[in-house]
Amino acid sequence: MSKMKNQTVKGFKDFQGKSTQKRVEIRKVLVETFETFGFEPAETPIVEYEEFVKSDNEKDEAVSDIFKLKDRGKRNLALRYEFTFQLKRLMKNQKLPYRRYQIGPVFRDEPVQKNRLRQFTQCDADIISSNTKEEAEILSLVKTIFEELNLKPEIYVNNRKLLNEILEKEKIKDKKQVIREIDKLDKLPESEVKKNLEKYNARAILKIFKKPESYFKKFASFKEIQELKKYCKLFNVKINFSSSLARGLSYYNGNIFEIKSKGMKESICAGGSYMFNNIQCTGVSFGLDRLATIVKLDEKKKKILVISINQDKEAIDLIKKLRENKISCMGFFGKTGKALEYANSKGFDYVVFVGEKEIKSRKFTLRDMGTGKERKVSEKDLVKGFRTSEKFK
Repeated sequence: MSKMKNQTVKGFKDFQGKSTQKRVEIRKVLVETFETFGFEPAETPIVEYEEFVKSDNEKDEAVSDIFKLKDRGKRNLALRYEFTFQLKRLMKNQKLPYRRYQIGPVFRDEPVQKNRLRQFTQCDADIISSNTKEEAEILSLVKTIFEELNLKPEIYVNNRKLLNEILEKEKIKDKKQVIREIDKLDKLPESEVKKNLEKYNARAILKIFKKPESYFKKFASFKEIQELKKYCKLFNVKINFSSSLARGLSYYNGNIFEIKSKGMKESICAGGSYMFNNIQCTGVSFGLDRLATIVKLDEKKKKILVISINQDKEAIDLIKKLRENKISCMGFFGKTGKALEYANSKGFDYVVFVGEKEIKSRKFTLRDMGTGKERKVSEKDLVKGFRTSEKFK
């Protein structure tokens, strides 16, 4: 097999070991919180008709980066680039409000960046049939998840109607294109954004986005920001107004938000309000890959290896007992030296020896792989110790 055939495609990545375990733990926090907030799970196809993927958003940068393919019937297909557009199908015939969450891979054929692969995992929560109260609740969901992951969220909000109102007042014609350029202010140097805006005779508007929040109160659409602040206060969520926040996707039609945290320049999750099938909706999308980059989880689960020293039946009985008590463990049936070498290489916290002496004394030998210390522990105390993280007697 050539080296090329054995490599991952550029922008795609394998995950294993501790990095995968971290991703699993983050998913658990997300799923538990989504369901606590009343969201139900959904699954959708990775492959869709190209026409459906593009919908009315063909000129959006994200849509222009879709992976295209054909099936045997020569039909034009594409990989999903996000989950939101698929809601147009899922929401039909649902009793409203419909709350759905989804976690899975999405694909974009774009240049690879430090914190952006071509396949990445999105974790979305959307409310079909929403108003400002639901927007505040979505941000409460964000805050809850960040706190569960020991992160401090910095929530920035703006409003697409407000942006349109400002551009209308300034007599800017190409609103969608200008909004896309404004959205790049936190990603590109201001000089580059200015240069891009010259194409639309909109360079002068940049000075507006440097003005204080009080300046924007004169615009009618700013009332939606004020209302969002009011309900966020009820949910005990702090938000920051950011006049230049735009969010590139064109379907947004109201309040929009972007969330950052210490340790990463890029946004970790983002979302906003939009209208599908004449129904107002709101939602947020978390990037699992970015979360995994900055999250530091306490490793509460201990890895346990049960080593059989020619006592397979008794070792299997102990393994079954531990698993019945929801204690994660695995067995090793072979030479003790190889078992300990394996335990070291795989980062096991404890090994439990099951030999003839242990069976006679009814006490197992427990070795702490971190310190190398050993002690004799009964089955009852072994189970209790692993379940409660108490010191072993």
